[in-house]
Amino acid sequence: MHCNAPFADSNTQTTQPDTAMTAATTAKSFCAAPLLERDYWNQRYQTKAFIWTQTANQFLMAEAASLTPGRALDLAAGEGRNAVWLAEQGWSVDAIDFSDVAIDKGRQLADARQVSGQVRFEVADLRTHTPEEQAYALVVVMYLQLPLAELAPILARAVRAVAPGGTFLLVGHDSENLARGVGGPRHPDMLYTAAQVTALIGDALDIRQACQVERLVRSDDGDKVALDCLVRGQRV
Repeated sequence: MHCNAPFADSNTQTTQPDTAMTAATTAKSFCAAPLLERDYWNQRYQTKAFIWTQTANQFLMAEAASLTPGRALDLAAGEGRNAVWLAEQGWSVDAIDFSDVAIDKGRQLADARQVSGQVRFEVADLRTHTPEEQAYALVVVMYLQLPLAELAPILARAVRAVAPGGTFLLVGHDSENLARGVGGPRHPDMLYTAAQVTALIGDALDIRQACQVERLVRSDDGDKVALDCLVRGQRV
């Protein structure tokens, strides 16, 4: 993967839009307070359709492709699309989210894809949840948009959950997305950069990649670009 370039499928070398963000989603305006509350997310997830689709995040698929399946932790798992995909690749996954509605949809997706025995779903608030330390070959944090003061202790616990030799992967909406990209929170305090994330992690992991990445978003007005930050580290 090349930082600061639109993500392209490594086999075809053609740019693939991430359909997890539709035009309706990109047009939606967010404010900070509701994003922190379970009731807000339960209401959003009430729709029968999967709001992020049932397809795993493209960056996760690319980064995990070369990893040997083991035990994985998916924090802020949402409707379970990433956890279910990991299970299909042979991982045993603990998927955590504070929305019980999203977790129910994740269980339904796992059942439909016949991997329910490989995914353990749990309703928990990451602001108070403490994962088992040094227990996971892969720890994934996808689009957990919180102010840095609240994000910092969550990341500290997530990093401590990475087993020796294991991988940590974070993807989030980049701060520059507010001015130059589409989708994501419209409040600057809910956005961050790869540099800020690595500063929070400190020397707890060997940082292998930390950069801004572009993600193509399909909309009714044509393909647009969202700016994400990506951080990948390893416990050595």
